Amino acid sequence: MEQGRSNAAVDGLAEVWGSLIGLGESLGDDEFELATACPGWTVKDQFSHVIGTELLLEGEPAPDVELPASSAPYLHNDLGVLNERFVAARRGRPGQQVVAELRALAVRRLDALRALDEEAWALLGPSPIGMVPYVDYMGVRVFDSWVHEQDVRAASGRPGGRSGMGERVALDRMEASMPYVLGRRVGAAAGTTFQLEVAGPLGRTVQLVVALDDDGRPRAVATPVITGAPTAAVRLDADVFVRRACGRLSAGEALASPGTSVVGDGDLARRFVDQMVVMV
Repeated sequence: MEQGRSNAAVDGLAEVWGSLIGLGESLGDDEFELATACPGWTVKDQFSHVIGTELLLEGEPAPDVELPASSAPYLHNDLGVLNERFVAARRGRPGQQVVAELRALAVRRLDALRALDEEAWALLGPSPIGMVPYVDYMGVRVFDSWVHEQDVRAASGRPGGRSGMGERVALDRMEASMPYVLGRRVGAAAGTTFQLEVAGPLGRTVQLVVALDDDGRPRAVATPVITGAPTAAVRLDADVFVRRACGRLSAGEALASPGTSVVGDGDLARRFVDQMVVMV
């Protein structure tokens, strides 16, 4: 197992948590109560969620609190209920107290991660993406923490935290899901070619081609070269791409955003953007 992967995970978490905590320390009391793009969650709830996941990883059970009936519409599974219990338990606390809890927890978690040996990093265990090595789970934590930082920044009107390790991990994870979106969700016909341009300092061009797999089902794969013009092409700014892929923007909002453009088969492009949500 590459030592570099575990080092990158720890460095990424240190960077993102440091940025999130600094952001939290700058917020006023009223700003912690602002609504965010996550249904039912305020700015303070975003901090509580990051705390809750890390406490679970330390082995702490979810608080035994009664969840309000208003949370039922957005709790779709047991993991959602588990997350909500940590959030609900902190709703009566001042925002800065929650930020202080995250600050102390981040120090503790980073120290614990730096002390792990290669065997611990390679250990298979459950995660939101299935049974994976612990190092992969911590990569998901970089991604998740950065996305929730951006939720806070969007709600509070305080842009930042961009172009670093968190955004790079998020873009890489979302890019890796795009063949599934085109081939399985959109069900594009064999021979379809598609180009997704993600614009920004960490932007990239994703080129996909659809072929039939051994079962005769359409499957899209990434390709370095598309011969001729693609069947459809979409250009999205990096923040719009991530926010749409994470369900923070509707397809219509993403398509209407400044910097978005569509070339070629407009119906295919719209269906692709409509099916882009791979994380909520």
